Amino acid sequence: MRNPMPEQPADVRNHNFEEVALGYPEDVAVDEAQRCLNCKNPQCVKGCPVNVDIPQFIHAVTERDFDGAIHILKNKNSLPAVCGRVCPQENQCEKHCILGIKGEPVAIGRLERFVADRAREAGTDIVKEGLAPKNGIKVAVVGGGPSCLTAAGDLAKLGYDVTLFEALHKVGGVLMYGIPEFRLPKAIVQHEIQQLKELGVKIMTDVVIGRTFTLHELLGEEGFQAVYVGTGAGLPHFMRIPGEALNGVYAANEFLTRVNLMGAWKFPKMATPVYVGKNVAVVGAGNVAMDAARTAKRLGAENVYVVYRRSEAEMPARKEEIAHAKAEGIELHMLNNPVKILGNEEGWVTGIECVRTELGEPDASGRRSPVEIPGSNHVFDVDMVVMAIGQGPNPLLKHTTPDLVTNRKGLITVDEKEETFIPGVFAGGDIVTGAATVISAMGAGKKAAREIDAYLKEKLGK
Repeated sequence: MRNPMPEQPADVRNHNFEEVALGYPEDVAVDEAQRCLNCKNPQCVKGCPVNVDIPQFIHAVTERDFDGAIHILKNKNSLPAVCGRVCPQENQCEKHCILGIKGEPVAIGRLERFVADRAREAGTDIVKEGLAPKNGIKVAVVGGGPSCLTAAGDLAKLGYDVTLFEALHKVGGVLMYGIPEFRLPKAIVQHEIQQLKELGVKIMTDVVIGRTFTLHELLGEEGFQAVYVGTGAGLPHFMRIPGEALNGVYAANEFLTRVNLMGAWKFPKMATPVYVGKNVAVVGAGNVAMDAARTAKRLGAENVYVVYRRSEAEMPARKEEIAHAKAEGIELHMLNNPVKILGNEEGWVTGIECVRTELGEPDASGRRSPVEIPGSNHVFDVDMVVMAIGQGPNPLLKHTTPDLVTNRKGLITVDEKEETFIPGVFAGGDIVTGAATVISAMGAGKKAAREIDAYLKEKLGK
């Protein structure tokens, strides 16, 4: 039987920002690892976007060879402590575990976290074996999220002189500004970034590519031979319903950035305050919506409602995050579609008007489409609304680089080698695919590093 993850009690953790999951003790990790069947044809590896040798690292755990386990992980995954916490393993590696056919799969993500945490605490997670000698060839990486961190690390290991450009004051992208401290402690992200620096990656923050430098300036006078763009999809979407401009309406990105990156949860010790109402509606049902709802609860909201136009079965958030939210007192109001945000004369939110829905036929995504029920309008009395209905790419790069080809959604168009229509400019992650998972973005970064290496060897004859 799968070993449960130790956690803070729900009625304690919903008042603090300490990590919810506490991690496996060593004996429990070894016991869980011993459940692995060590299959001759391991399907779990096929489910991993970065192709970690899962059976091999788990076998090392059974032997208590934790140094060996971290080396196996780091060979393919530069951010195991992050992935062990936030990757949707239930839809990837664990989904393909043979034990899951008739029972519960091996807790691959929890074991990955255990190995990474133990190595970090022991100071044994810096892996420098097999690094190529420095070749002096400059490559730029634009963005500081998981895709760019992975590409930068892999390129540095291949010997390139890598400079990573980040628009914000801290590197990490969604790992820093999007995912709350109680799911992913920021010290862990910064530890992983420090390891990139030790590999020789130069990091420049507060640099906006498209303003500070253009892509063509990087390839020209700045002397970079190739550029990888992984700027993500951080521009929030809105419903375009009446009342979205009222005070007390946030985009989830803004709300979470204020809290996570700017430390609003530590106010007044940190200088950034954040307004939180007593009654909060979060519109949406993905992981970002769960993060926003659980954050609002921790910041003092008395009632937090998740409002979603489909049923709980269609919620795109991880099942674990939904369960955690419900245990912490978050109320799910399914089959409700917002049509208007109400406000007072002073311009502040006083409620959100919704119409009840029922599920019809499946749409293009395979989920059943919500159909509004006429005359079912009703109002939730709230004084704050968070819109968490997705995000898209920032158009700045396209505006300053007219020859950068994008599709109708503003996502960068690339070929099978992740190269754009500008020679030497590659792109990957959410800026190409739209918002996806951390590990899929990392997979794109790994592929881009290989393709850039092949491109430069052909271009420079090395």
